[in-house]
Amino acid sequence: MAGGSRGTVLVVDDEASIRLLCRVNLELDGHKVLEASTVAEARARLEEAPIDVVLLDLRLGGETSHELIAECAARSPRIPVAVVTGSTDPSSAEHAGADAVLPKPFALDELAATVEALAAEAAAAR
Repeated sequence: MAGGSRGTVLVVDDEASIRLLCRVNLELDGHKVLEASTVAEARARLEEAPIDVVLLDLRLGGETSHELIAECAARSPRIPVAVVTGSTDPSSAEHAGADAVLPKPFALDELAATVEALAAEAAAAR
């Protein structure tokens, strides 16, 4: 995993409160956390530093995140993506190619378990 932490997580959500909630809890778990509020910002963060897991809101304002999911999957090494969605149909996120789905609202232990599982899978694949 990147750095000396348990891994670097990129949290992409247009709601500052969700980014803060994720950042604080993931940092308490020992992760380094980067944030982005748009797809463009997320792409920039992906170029700036090695990322182990992306936690991505499926809908960012008027943007959808499907292209970013595909870009993470096509990278070498591949970056796993957990989609956070308020949709009542989580299969839409799965069809977008996400590795995991966290329905809003999510419990903090669900957040931690999902990120840990994806980070472990990514580390094992490298």
